[in-house]
Amino acid sequence: MDRTLESLRHIIAQVLPHRDPALVFKDLNVVSMLQEFWESKQQQRAAFPSEGVVVYESLPSPGPPFVSYVTLPGGSCFGNFQCCLSRAEARRDAAKVALINSLFNELPSRRITKEFIMESVQEAVASTSGTLDDADDPSTSIGAYHYMLESNMGKTMLEFQELMTIFQLLHWNGSLKALRETKCSRQEVISYYSQYSLDEKMRSHMALDWIMKEKESPGILSQELRMALRELEEARKAGQELRFYKEKKEILSLALTQIYSDPDTSSPSDDQLSLTALCSYH
Repeated sequence: MDRTLESLRHIIAQVLPHRDPALVFKDLNVVSMLQEFWESKQQQRAAFPSEGVVVYESLPSPGPPFVSYVTLPGGSCFGNFQCCLSRAEARRDAAKVALINSLFNELPSRRITKEFIMESVQEAVASTSGTLDDADDPSTSIGAYHYMLESNMGKTMLEFQELMTIFQLLHWNGSLKALRETKCSRQEVISYYSQYSLDEKMRSHMALDWIMKEKESPGILSQELRMALRELEEARKAGQELRFYKEKKEILSLALTQIYSDPDTSSPSDDQLSLTALCSYH
């Protein structure tokens, strides 16, 4: 633990040289400190050059407890895990969680190296019924995970998280299962979706899928949304990274909004990220 704190102080001294590392987490202006941290990172290494803004979002509430989310450049999302009696307090608490995770992300142990990949694959094998031999077989889940890690060598875990979130959503959405039925290989699926980021276009396409599911099984949208909200709340209170849970909530909310605002929104758009598009790649 002492070694970790010393490493964090060293990172603070490098990225925020005018800050006192011993006082960094006691600073009441942690919101500006988080913004300054990411601005410094981008100047030094051009990290996430297309997304340079730290974005805050406060949930509407007539009174406490208040909830605030902060999204970092690249998409990682964190929230306040304490019970906050004001919006400002919730914002500061969310910023503190995000700053701590941002600093930890700078540790050498959070960068994808050959050693990191080996340890991650071994952990994946231990938590499943697979074997180490599966790591060399891209048709297996462990092999696909190994391939994704190898393809992102040198990146930090926050940089890797966005790609992982996309595939978590595709699995939750049922898209990966449908793609397997088209005989597309896992490498092709990974290569195809690695070109995309989670944006409004992708959310709209996933919302369209859920609109179709709602037509087949009325009530499934509301059921999934309740589950997503519960998962998001539990993850926030545990201080976890929230992107996957928050994206689920936003996609399902978008689908419900479209259903109630326009009954004809289930018609696919011409540029939809669909099985046809991927199969043409295949």
